[in-house]
Amino acid sequence: MQKLTYSGEYFNAKDTLLCGQVFRFFPVSEKDGAYFVCSADKRCLVYNDSGLAVIECEDADAEYFKNYFDLSRDYGAIVGAANHFGGILKTAADLGKGIRILNQNRAEALFSFIVSQNNNIPRIKGIIERLCAGAGKKREFYGEEYYTFPTAEELAAKPLEFFKEIGLGYRADYIKRLADDYTAAFDEDAFAALATAELKKRLVAIYGVGPKVADCASLFGFHRSDSFPVDTWIEKVYKENFGGTLTDRAKIAEYFVDTFGENSGYFQQYLFYFKRSLEK
Repeated sequence: MQKLTYSGEYFNAKDTLLCGQVFRFFPVSEKDGAYFVCSADKRCLVYNDSGLAVIECEDADAEYFKNYFDLSRDYGAIVGAANHFGGILKTAADLGKGIRILNQNRAEALFSFIVSQNNNIPRIKGIIERLCAGAGKKREFYGEEYYTFPTAEELAAKPLEFFKEIGLGYRADYIKRLADDYTAAFDEDAFAALATAELKKRLVAIYGVGPKVADCASLFGFHRSDSFPVDTWIEKVYKENFGGTLTDRAKIAEYFVDTFGENSGYFQQYLFYFKRSLEK
């Protein structure tokens, strides 16, 4: 087992996990602020302690989780760029500077954000766990059992009825179709090589994927930081803090990307976290 440590100034485990970019994490009851995090077929323990962020994982998974938590990126520079804009963005970045954009498994991110459409967090997490229990493999980490996120092939082997039974509703057709297509013809590496605008066009062409899911998959699965997912909280930020008048969320996303450029995705997380924290 390995214990990786990193400065906690720009890595807050709780803030990173609770800002809507990932769904497979579980609080550790006996250790406040600690979480088990699952990604693909791996699991780690992450928490903050004495000014440090700590990741505990299997030896073989150390490099995976270094990349997953984006540890090679200078978030101090990103926060500095946000501060340069001043105003609400500076306030948001100062509050949420411990948030990191995770480098998630691409397929898992895409499937998960399809599940998230018109859904709430507890229900999303429940559906995904049933998906994993029904199609993934059982593993153990620190004496606790967990299930891997199924591969596209494992999902494709399941009948449509399975997806309906775990509570996906109308999304069952989307997940089943994507699993079949992913297995038959989806070239993930070719998608990853595309420019962001073309990547989003290709994602939106997938059955069941709209602009919001495409933006989330681009940012949280392909780490395209020139993406800006727009939900209810971001729409409120746009109208209340930026004086915006657009009503089309795709156009709002374009506005923010035009304004913030390559840092758009990081700034989106700061603004999302700020607005939700303020109102809750």
